[in-house]
Amino acid sequence: MLELDHVTIGYGKTTAVEGLSLQVAEGEAVSLVGPNGAGKTTTLSAVVGLLRPRSGSIRFEGREIAGEAPERLVRSGLALVPEGRQIFSTLTVGENLRLPLAARPKAEAGPALERELERFPALAERLDDPAGGLSGGQQQQLAIARALLCRPRLLLLDEPSLGLAPLLVDAVFETLAGLKAEGVTVLLVEQNAVRAVEFADRSYVINAGRAVLSGAREEMREKEKLAASYLGSAVAMADAAEEEAEAGAGSGGGAGA
Repeated sequence: MLELDHVTIGYGKTTAVEGLSLQVAEGEAVSLVGPNGAGKTTTLSAVVGLLRPRSGSIRFEGREIAGEAPERLVRSGLALVPEGRQIFSTLTVGENLRLPLAARPKAEAGPALERELERFPALAERLDDPAGGLSGGQQQQLAIARALLCRPRLLLLDEPSLGLAPLLVDAVFETLAGLKAEGVTVLLVEQNAVRAVEFADRSYVINAGRAVLSGAREEMREKEKLAASYLGSAVAMADAAEEEAEAGAGSGGGAGA
């Protein structure tokens, strides 16, 4: 469904993503994890048309979309739940939800809204309240519901657990698991690498703008490999220092004896 082929993206003279390739198949959940500044959000921004890649190809359902206008991509079936939710805080919950329904026939809009309110009953209870007064978890529900009302064939989420308490993080991933069970194709950017890897069918680890590790869920569960891909040579340096310290302690103990 989505294919990035040797994509390079930058800001001015700075290169944020270099030669990145990844694929997302229809009905699959794929996670993109990595440390801060690795290029994860930049990658999603390029997929949804907010940034134009310097080079490489981005194809959605076989069609080149690199540099295409975001509003056209939404109509094509891409929807992004952005980092920080970016809801319209001064509008009511109901107004936020009706915005993506404005261009749809009323016969479709009503049932679509009802489906999302059934999925997120907390929103149904606060339709007339300002969205800015919702809790962090409820705002995340609103952001996801708003994206789903765009009828995406590919749902992209940028750090959906950011700033949430552990119980709310659980609720977010339960929601994502439900969407996946419904057959929604998902590309997830998430700093909670363990949760992301457990959720996704396949994962890519990106570090310094490059994909340094990828694999299916079972492969990515090897925490040592996952940690090494995050920290790179720092892990090797720490291991070497530990081995040297143990060796030194061993020889020192022998001499003292």
